[in-house]
Amino acid sequence: MDVRGYAVMSEQAPLTPWAFTRRDLREDDVAIDIEFSGVCHSDIHTARSEWGPISFPCVPGHEIVGRVSAVGSAVSGFSVGQRVGVGVYVDSCRTCKNCLSGMSNYCEEGFTGTYNTPERSGEGITQGGYSTGIVVNEGYVVTVPEPLDPAGAAPLLCAGITLYSPLKEFGAGPGVKVGIVGLGGLGHMGVKYAVAMGAEVTVFSHSESKRDDALAMGAHHFVVTNDETVFQTHAKQFALIINTVSASIDLNLYLELLGLDGTLVMVGLAAEPYPIKPFSMAPQRRRIAGSTIGPVSELQEMLDFSAEHNIVSDVEVIDADYLNTSWDRVVESDVRYRFVIDVSTI
Repeated sequence: MDVRGYAVMSEQAPLTPWAFTRRDLREDDVAIDIEFSGVCHSDIHTARSEWGPISFPCVPGHEIVGRVSAVGSAVSGFSVGQRVGVGVYVDSCRTCKNCLSGMSNYCEEGFTGTYNTPERSGEGITQGGYSTGIVVNEGYVVTVPEPLDPAGAAPLLCAGITLYSPLKEFGAGPGVKVGIVGLGGLGHMGVKYAVAMGAEVTVFSHSESKRDDALAMGAHHFVVTNDETVFQTHAKQFALIINTVSASIDLNLYLELLGLDGTLVMVGLAAEPYPIKPFSMAPQRRRIAGSTIGPVSELQEMLDFSAEHNIVSDVEVIDADYLNTSWDRVVESDVRYRFVIDVSTI
């Protein structure tokens, strides 16, 4: 499959148009004509080598929505014309205990990322969704329900599952007090899902300007964190807090908000370690946990839940030639709340 895309060709270079070829269709593959591809901050971190050395050229993008254009001879779950999605990874070892238990996102060998990861077959490096088409093994493709707006659904493949999975795993539900730290691309999805699950939701943000947005999304409370006395006011009130910000913050303040057996889940990825005071954790038997996206089965569950509750990401749809500007705006936190590429403009 000959495709067109946008790639970073060298260290710190801007995205530029690039034509390349996808692999031939295998018997268990699905070929997809991409309609929309979300812009995730991790695309920028990766492509700018902020998380370590990468391979060039690099076509980012792991929030992919499109239509099936062809299927391999052994594929039974998908058909041509069906709207589908591809998320953060496109393969795993399939033999470790985590993969065999249905948790391939925690593959012990490490999953194969949708871009910038060596193919397990040894045939090259994966290239992502900033492109007109992709070929993916059917076990890593999900159905996107037709009622969902496809542009708004694209960020669900990363931002959506990143919040849905820990909310479900750590017990968000009717009457549970949940705190969401940060109202950005991740945080706004946390608000929507937690509210739909029946939780009492509080947003913690340093920006008063986001209050109206948070409340419009269904949050019950909004707390501005510039004054640290608010942490005393709300001490020991929460069962679950999810930190979605990637900047370094004082986690001890947020730990003090948790009641007995409360959990602080980290999905925002700061570059520096967090200092933790033992007495922020021990007195209430508090926990800090991590979470990484979700398995393919949960990705499908999340999309079905989203269709049932009419949940999509708040997006700004852009033409491909705006990509470099969009990256600068993401770094400056100047987007409400996700950019999505209209791939027809590539």
